[in-house]
Amino acid sequence: MAAKDRDRFSTATRIRLLGEQTAARVYRSQSRRQARRSRLTGRAAFLALVVCTLVVALAYPMRQYVSQRADIAEQERRMEEARERVAGLRDEKARLQDDQYIRRLAREHLHYVTPGETAYTMIDPDAEERRRDDEGAADRPWYSNVWDGVDHADRPAGQ
Repeated sequence: MAAKDRDRFSTATRIRLLGEQTAARVYRSQSRRQARRSRLTGRAAFLALVVCTLVVALAYPMRQYVSQRADIAEQERRMEEARERVAGLRDEKARLQDDQYIRRLAREHLHYVTPGETAYTMIDPDAEERRRDDEGAADRPWYSNVWDGVDHADRPAGQ
């Protein structure tokens, strides 16, 4: 028994036990890694590659499809606005065929009166003050506007 105790505590025995324990740990960790690796098989990797390829291949056409659908919706909206405008212009054309409508427009905008009527013009006292405040290019003679344009042509916009 003394030989057994001596072998048990010898350095060679200790090193051998440490080696076995280390080998067991390495073997366990390798088996865990292999279990992890075995989850992703070659078929699964190929399937993932095919799916990614399809996604990449279909991304651009789908983007174009969505973009074109938005363009179509915008053109349909514009077409509807144009139809409404055409309908309004047709109504206006039909009204302009009526002589009574033309007379009413002439009375409102051109201040025409029919024979036998008396026309009155109301003067607004505030209108003269507003006119002086709004004095611009329309209130001056045309040649003043031309010369001002020539004078200001080469000046920077802020001056």
